[in-house]
Amino acid sequence: MATRTQLSRLGLFDAKVPRYTSYPTSPHFSDSVQPGHFTHWIESIPEGSQISLYLHVPFCRRLCWFCACRTQGTASGGPVTAYVETLKDELTLLKRHLPKGVTLSRLHWGGGTPTLLSPDHMRDLSAAIREVADFAQGYEFSVEIDPNEIDAPRLEALFEAGMNRASIGVQDFDPHIQKTIGREQSFETTKRAVDMIRERGIQSLNADILYGLPDQTRARIVDSVQKLLSLSPDRVALYGYAHVPWMAKRQQMIPSDALPRPDERLDLFETAGKLFVWDNYDEIGIDHFATKEDGLSVAARNGTLRRNFQGYTDDTSDVLVGLGASSISKFPQGYAQNAPATSSYTKAIRANTFSTVKGHSFSEQDKLRARMIEMLMCDFRVRTDELVQNFDTTKAEVQAILNQTNAEFENLLKVDDTGMFVPKDARPLTRMVARSFDAYDLSSAGHSSAI
Repeated sequence: MATRTQLSRLGLFDAKVPRYTSYPTSPHFSDSVQPGHFTHWIESIPEGSQISLYLHVPFCRRLCWFCACRTQGTASGGPVTAYVETLKDELTLLKRHLPKGVTLSRLHWGGGTPTLLSPDHMRDLSAAIREVADFAQGYEFSVEIDPNEIDAPRLEALFEAGMNRASIGVQDFDPHIQKTIGREQSFETTKRAVDMIRERGIQSLNADILYGLPDQTRARIVDSVQKLLSLSPDRVALYGYAHVPWMAKRQQMIPSDALPRPDERLDLFETAGKLFVWDNYDEIGIDHFATKEDGLSVAARNGTLRRNFQGYTDDTSDVLVGLGASSISKFPQGYAQNAPATSSYTKAIRANTFSTVKGHSFSEQDKLRARMIEMLMCDFRVRTDELVQNFDTTKAEVQAILNQTNAEFENLLKVDDTGMFVPKDARPLTRMVARSFDAYDLSSAGHSSAI
């Protein structure tokens, strides 16, 4: 059994590791992947298949200090209107190369603040997407909704466009913490947004909440979680706040000395997690919770849970196409990322070419280790037979990796002829275990706390 002392000795409270929403992780992308690769990979999608589509809106009315996403503030609608037109041009370019009969299993609008768009922008953009590919049967269309930046007309436009899952950011309901992280959003404002969502028959609701925020205590996170539970979200992401001011300059506004210690972060996570479990939510992977009927819970039970740039998903599509500045696409052949700056992204699209500036082409070893990490992050289990069946490896090679990893973690993991399993008390180490499968040098990349 892993004790707090043992977790500390293994480096849990000191380690900085990737979140492993991709493998290799984005710091290892290079300019070896260019628009020609993206074009070829799009054209290689089988006709009639299903894909996922992610659309990035990098604008916010105000910039929250805690956020490390690629966003920019805007006080006027001009830049947003211009950006929507560029997105439509990118969609036209995509349609030119997309094989026939491709449909959308998932559509996600993220940001930034997608609900910054006007109702007309939303309708216009949605129509342009449907010109490229229609929804598949059983599709899911989700939108990140800022409760401070939503009203009935915009919500109605999204509902008419087919949105059937809404995602709201909560972070924390404590007024002092909200002020400290630059995100003031009352419970009443959030509840109003949730009520409007439910009134339109949108039953699927995601919520994000953070632990590890400045001045956060057990009592404060208990209060925030209980308020969130009163809104009955279908799934919750309980993310650890990543304090990376060297990457996100706005985080310099947050006092570092007010942040909880790593061992306190673990206490906060475990306190919040217990509340969700006590309210009959299933634990999903390392940081999600979902109702028994939610797609994530079903996928976890069926062994079909997956992990991508948005976290955990029940989508099994092999292709995720990212549109907009900084978006990342995933293909069976590799990753491709658009130009991060809106100016460079716009310049490329106006020149009638995709804006890919970097990425990574998968080697056979990448594919093997990516699947090992995904198994671990989703199921806490690595199944040797599946790896041998689907990748260029042998049982002896896989078992050697697993045995070496187990030795690194004082044999806390369960390894036998079928593979490896992470016991519940050792699961705070999961991202560190995943790092042991990572063949790339992590020393030059600034990652977040392992807990």
